[in-house]
Amino acid sequence: MEPYKHTVHYYETDKMGITHHSNYIRWMEEARVDFLRKIGWDYARMEDEGIISPVLGVECEIKHSTKFDQDVYITTYVKQMGPVRMQFGYEMKDSDGKHIASGVSKHCFLGENGVPMRLNRSKPEFYEEMKALCEEANRD
Repeated sequence: MEPYKHTVHYYETDKMGITHHSNYIRWMEEARVDFLRKIGWDYARMEDEGIISPVLGVECEIKHSTKFDQDVYITTYVKQMGPVRMQFGYEMKDSDGKHIASGVSKHCFLGENGVPMRLNRSKPEFYEEMKALCEEANRD
């Protein structure tokens, strides 16, 4: 799957001309939304199917800073998949392939009533597809 491309905006930089660290987390969300759309499970569909997936935690490690107008390519993958929780992994690189940052976001699944949902029972189609993507990502 093609990585998500984000071009650093001027407003995302600080007085030193370097991207503020908070933006890497936002880019991870942009990349996750793009990833889910590409596999046919965008947030609108998930919500229509009664799946709510809040973020439980986020980690990001920045190796090299970025600057205004620089392209960042973000590869998103399913790092862990369980019946109630999952994790996405993110790898960010520049146009030369230099590693910029990596991250993880942790999510759970809730039904419309806010009660934890076991996807393998409630939404087996989504669960099996995400589990297969996780196994594929962990084979590489």
